[in-house]
Amino acid sequence: MGNDHMPEVWLRGPLRNIPALLQPVAHALLQAREELNELIKDFPDAWLWKRVAGMASPAFHLQHLTGVLDRLFTYARNQQLDEAQLNYLAEEGKLTNKTYTVKYLTERFNTQVDAAIRQLVITEETELTAFRGVGRKQLPSTVIGLYTHAAEHTMRHLGQLIVTVKVLQANLMVVTD
Repeated sequence: MGNDHMPEVWLRGPLRNIPALLQPVAHALLQAREELNELIKDFPDAWLWKRVAGMASPAFHLQHLTGVLDRLFTYARNQQLDEAQLNYLAEEGKLTNKTYTVKYLTERFNTQVDAAIRQLVITEETELTAFRGVGRKQLPSTVIGLYTHAAEHTMRHLGQLIVTVKVLQANLMVVTD
């Protein structure tokens, strides 16, 4: 997936201003963004909330990808979630009175990846092993643990989104052919 003319992000060399130990995190997030944007560029808004085989909808994955990056990077800054973040979490994957479009959800994800990259740039490598409490229970993690989980969690949900979108598109072709 992604740009057919370029190698995957991790094979393009080091990213400027990203600490060496955080290069894999940045590479994964940028790769996810490229693949996601390519995957759903022509995906119809009408199919955002469709589910197949009990799997989560594309809308859920798009919302969750954005939300989880925001939440995990908040914890990495040694902050707790605010009311807006908790409300966003509660609404992930649920139909509300808001009208979502593929473009809107994609732009939100892209913006969140940009914010994550900016945060990686200013992260000191000496802080990577610092304790960070996660959630209300303050479960133990570290800055690098949160960043690594953010990258792997993003790629996991991207994989699920890819499968869901491909199945929906195959079903759409069957219906329209």
